[in-house]
Amino acid sequence: MQLFLAPMEGVVDHQVRDLLSALGGLDGCVTEFIRVTHTALPRKVFLRSAPELEHQSRTPSGTPVKLQLLGGQPEMVALNAANAVRAGATAIDLNFGCPAKSVNRSDGGACLLRAPDRVHDIVRAVRTALPAEVPVSAKIRLGFEDRSLYLDNARAAAEGGASELTVHARSKADGYRPPAYWDYIARIREALTIPVIANGEIWTVADFERCREVTGCDRFMLGRGLLACPDLARQIKAHVAGEPYTPMNWSKVCELLYRYYRMSQPNYPTRHSGNRIKQWLMYLQRQYPQAQSFFETIKREQEPARLEQALLAAA
Repeated sequence: MQLFLAPMEGVVDHQVRDLLSALGGLDGCVTEFIRVTHTALPRKVFLRSAPELEHQSRTPSGTPVKLQLLGGQPEMVALNAANAVRAGATAIDLNFGCPAKSVNRSDGGACLLRAPDRVHDIVRAVRTALPAEVPVSAKIRLGFEDRSLYLDNARAAAEGGASELTVHARSKADGYRPPAYWDYIARIREALTIPVIANGEIWTVADFERCREVTGCDRFMLGRGLLACPDLARQIKAHVAGEPYTPMNWSKVCELLYRYYRMSQPNYPTRHSGNRIKQWLMYLQRQYPQAQSFFETIKREQEPARLEQALLAAA
């Protein structure tokens, strides 16, 4: 059984990958998407999103990282996939799931699911452009306006040469509203010969068990659930192994937030100091009631010294 960290745009950057993979339980991560248009991207663009490329495409704790590309033109996506491999990428993932309007308007993400032949052609172009030893995977939703083409798109990715397929169990129109339609993933898994990774609405160990029962999968991707409960992967692994495990308490979570604050602070001007911590607290409120009161305490705070003092006091 394997667990992966989802590529959440604007949320899961390389520092979050570092922190969460270091906690244990994760078998792999995927970068935020790198958008491909009509330009051959230079090495620095790939390194900006994935500094792990300079370390055998692994986080500091040794967890493998796939580099994700998003684009609608097969030739350009393939060209940039080859550039990414030359920059150090050891695996390429293709995004056919992003629901953002700005992305879909620019011929990327979930809008491609309206035409399964385009999904096939992009995967095929990338697979053909890369050495055989470099895996090419894809991430899809169940569709765009509806879920009617879910199996066509899954087959298109597999027949294009994807070695693995992650399925977010909702259409673009479904957004992130519950439920996740895990039964569709089960049908995809039964229809394909490549591994299928189940994604969507896994917030707890109980959710994982239900998802595993419905889908029959042995690979799962965690997104918002892992941000709400940073050691969820460890909890799941311990549960599957039948081993005792004591979940992280709020004090340990605050230590994690403090480390993230110190890591991310140099990336932002003073007036935005702590913004990423405040963003993470919004997810943590689902699992930890203390997160809401702590957010109220610091939500208007911009002074780095006071933010740091609040984080240390909470821990």
